[in-house]
Amino acid sequence: MRDIVVIAIVIAGCIAALRRPWIGIMLWTWLSIMNPHRYTYGMALHAPLAAMAAVCVMVGLLATRDRESPFKGSPSVLFVLFMCWITLSWLLGLDFSGDYDQWKKVMKIDGMLLVALMLLHSKQHIFSLIWVSAGSLALLGIKGGIFTIQTGAAHRVWGPPGSFIEDNNEFALALVMTIPLLRFLQLQIQHRVGRHALTAAMLLCTVSALGSHSRGALLGIGAMAMTLWWRGKDKLRTGIFFVIFAVPLLAFMPAEWTARMSTIETYKEDGSAMGRINSWWTAWNIAKRYFSGVGFNQVTPELFARFAPDPSSVLAAHSIYFQVLGNHGFIGLFLFLGIWFSTWRMASWLRTQKDLSPKTKWTADLGAMCQVSLVGYAVGGAFLSLAYFDLPYIVMAMTVLTCQWVKNKAWLTEPTFAPGWRTVPGLASSTGSSQA
Repeated sequence: MRDIVVIAIVIAGCIAALRRPWIGIMLWTWLSIMNPHRYTYGMALHAPLAAMAAVCVMVGLLATRDRESPFKGSPSVLFVLFMCWITLSWLLGLDFSGDYDQWKKVMKIDGMLLVALMLLHSKQHIFSLIWVSAGSLALLGIKGGIFTIQTGAAHRVWGPPGSFIEDNNEFALALVMTIPLLRFLQLQIQHRVGRHALTAAMLLCTVSALGSHSRGALLGIGAMAMTLWWRGKDKLRTGIFFVIFAVPLLAFMPAEWTARMSTIETYKEDGSAMGRINSWWTAWNIAKRYFSGVGFNQVTPELFARFAPDPSSVLAAHSIYFQVLGNHGFIGLFLFLGIWFSTWRMASWLRTQKDLSPKTKWTADLGAMCQVSLVGYAVGGAFLSLAYFDLPYIVMAMTVLTCQWVKNKAWLTEPTFAPGWRTVPGLASSTGSSQA
């Protein structure tokens, strides 16, 4: 039954994408982030569903005139430069053939993001992208949160099998980044039931992230909470809310979880933490020796024998920064950081706009929540190897597209969206007042 449902959705989306290729982008995003086919047991499990969606999007892209240049700001320019550099790093790397599969996987994701920047431009497109990407992970987070509560957090929560976020740590970080996007959607809904439903989704995603037993996720959640508290107008009320929520939640977690989180302070006594530091020094030494890095795999006994302080501890970098540094050198790291710095500045511009009309207030909300999501990625990602995962780059795309929407004053020409819970913002258009 699962196979039939997933395949039916994909076929319907592919047909729609031939005439409206932006719908194919939503289909690709759903398949790439949620990986629903990984939860099936029959023909859908190994069917080339993502390839089908990509082909239909490309056909639709060639047929439509409703496309624009993907270069809509400095983040997209730096993103393309990063794509070119990591390709050069792969070509000049130490294992050209062995790294091919990883390079191909990354290029597929990045290429579709460029196509998304070409096809998406309206408020409906932007909201659809947010709903699909955040909603896909929220469904998994709700499931994981319920599982954590049922088992008393005795077992770890894992992500979709065979995906970038299969590991418990990577899955937790993806959920951490999703929470601010759910908060943005909540701000756009006026119906009480809808707002409460999204509150429950955010809480369960938080429980699921903590139930993964990921120390990086805990740090990411803490950093996001501090950002929200610092920016809040009523810091006392916000602080009290966080305490009321955090105390019983942390008290609910088992002793095993508490003991694991306590190693953050005593990292010198933790073998895993010291192994990561050893890997970080290895990446630093590799980057000093290889101008363009070594390709997509710096975790080999040969490289650790040459560059590691402790050659016997061969572990992944477990850090987006040192992962990129070792793989693609200092220039790769510079471009990688440049993407997020420029995205942050663009989101800041959205957040601090003045004289906003009711039709454009949502853009300031999105800028603020994209920044909070990037805080979670920047802090949690410092301890996880998740440099190529889709979601951070989708947040970049959301920011770029929204900034372009504001600069083009698109609200003057686009149809408005009907208010209310039944017409979810951004998914249906009609004549009427704006939901924003």
